Amino acid sequence: MLPAMPHTTLQVLHDEHQALAAMLRSMSMLLSAAHREARPPPFDVLRAMLFYLDEFPERLHHRKESELLFPKLRERSPGLAPVLDRLEREHAAGELMIRDLGHTLLAYEVMGESRREACERAVQRYIAFYLDHMFVEEEQILPAARQHLGADDWAELDAAFAANRDPLTGHEPADEYRPLFNKILMSAPAPVGLGPAR
Repeated sequence: MLPAMPHTTLQVLHDEHQALAAMLRSMSMLLSAAHREARPPPFDVLRAMLFYLDEFPERLHHRKESELLFPKLRERSPGLAPVLDRLEREHAAGELMIRDLGHTLLAYEVMGESRREACERAVQRYIAFYLDHMFVEEEQILPAARQHLGADDWAELDAAFAANRDPLTGHEPADEYRPLFNKILMSAPAPVGLGPAR
């Protein structure tokens, strides 16, 4: 459990990390259950989950980290540059990885069993990559932000991050995203949804 977080930015980032970790665990559970039961996974649900990962973490969460938080930390804590460089590279790599995952999942869906193992391996690689990325942010970046950023920094960051409305962190989805989140909620297993635990 993290210590108390007085800044909206830190709470939003932590909550979004928790939601992402839950989504990734649910994807792994869906694939593992399908493999164990020798049946195809629910491709429609997995596609919805990949779409979520692309729409929210890749385009919103990472963008604000890269454009707002990281530059402030580079200025206030130059020693963090190697870690920030690594995280920036991973943000760029994540966008490519999510598209490759979509292709790999489609290949499994249309080509069948011959593509299952490659898909499962790709998903597990992505999950390991993403969990490690978030761990570095939680263990190094958020504590450094607490230590080095000032009141003006926090005012700007908190205003920007407070606008994040990821439904997996308890916000009501925008109308355009409601069908996506209903599908995920009703089909995916816990910890994300209400679907069967399998």
